[in-house]
Amino acid sequence: MDSMQSIGFGHFIVQADGLAKTILVLMALASVTSWYLILTKAVAYVRSRRRSAVFLDFFWNAPSLDAVAAQLDQKHPDEPFSHLAYHGIAASRHHERHGINRLNEAGSSGDFITRTLRKTIDEETANMESGLTVLASIGATAPFVGLLGTVWGIYHALVAIGLSGAGTLDKVAGPVGEALIMTAIGLGVAIPAVLGYNFIVRGNRVVLAQLDAYAHDLYTFLATGAKIDAQSGGNVTPLKPLQRG
Repeated sequence: MDSMQSIGFGHFIVQADGLAKTILVLMALASVTSWYLILTKAVAYVRSRRRSAVFLDFFWNAPSLDAVAAQLDQKHPDEPFSHLAYHGIAASRHHERHGINRLNEAGSSGDFITRTLRKTIDEETANMESGLTVLASIGATAPFVGLLGTVWGIYHALVAIGLSGAGTLDKVAGPVGEALIMTAIGLGVAIPAVLGYNFIVRGNRVVLAQLDAYAHDLYTFLATGAKIDAQSGGNVTPLKPLQRG
């Protein structure tokens, strides 16, 4: 009975060598990192969605693009849709004032605005995807790192049993069972990382699809002085154009 009580995670830690302890430390760091990324991304996503809803409601009910520009000048963009609108308006004004004096401003106003909107969307994409490579790497490698710890633990357990000359089942099952703890730890680290990665990627795809659709509406407004009415099935609604200067 006492020998059974002495077998467990604590006993495994005491008997673990340098490699096993290193793997445990790596698994702990990977778990902390993955949970940090999952929680921070989730909080940022929720906050961004709330702010985006507020801005879009303001944008579609604004009397003119000048009103939107004034609002954005007072309150710096803090979510993707207002950030896109800010740069789109700035590009339209800049091209109107300075024309095509430089290579990156070459082409029509529409071309310049399109490039600016696309660049802004690419920046937002990179921002939303930051950290996902680390999360995906943890989800993909943690089970194998845990398996490495298990194989290493089983090897040492079998060597110790062979040297002691006691090859009975009760002598083998305990050390081998302890070594399997490493596989369980690896799975415990990998499963949340994989699930978190999938949920974050799904959320990012939804936001980027909506942002791309909004970019088309914004471009129409900037290029023609009219905007797509989101409440009327995509009809173009005349609106006071942006005042230049």
